[in-house]
Amino acid sequence: MVKSSITYQGGLRNVAKHGPSETEIFTDAPVDNHGKGEAFSPTDLVAAGLGACMSTLMGIYAERKGVDLQGMRIEVGKEMSADAPRRIKRLSVEIWMPVSESSEHAEALKRAALTCPVHHSLHPDIEKPVIWHWAE
Repeated sequence: MVKSSITYQGGLRNVAKHGPSETEIFTDAPVDNHGKGEAFSPTDLVAAGLGACMSTLMGIYAERKGVDLQGMRIEVGKEMSADAPRRIKRLSVEIWMPVSESSEHAEALKRAALTCPVHHSLHPDIEKPVIWHWAE
């Protein structure tokens, strides 16, 4: 089990410390929910976690197969629900790949991205469309 510790600093800000590495990140409530938006909100971290997880799983595949993914970029757009309870409604993912869609690895890279643990852990009501941009 990996533990993180979160300490509330007041003003809707937290510091989260990753147990094994002791790396720290800060969170702030978003502007549309009483915060200043000066750091990732908790739901922003979920969106970033999805993108990082997809990238990591593709990276694992790529390293095993000798595929260079350096420069791959992922953007995740997060949309919140307008009704109560407040929740993530949609995480729109765009992936810019440094390899061609005609590559023998393209389908396996797609599968790797879509089998990441964060993707599988998100509630099924959250829309998760993915748009791929392949190198020429």
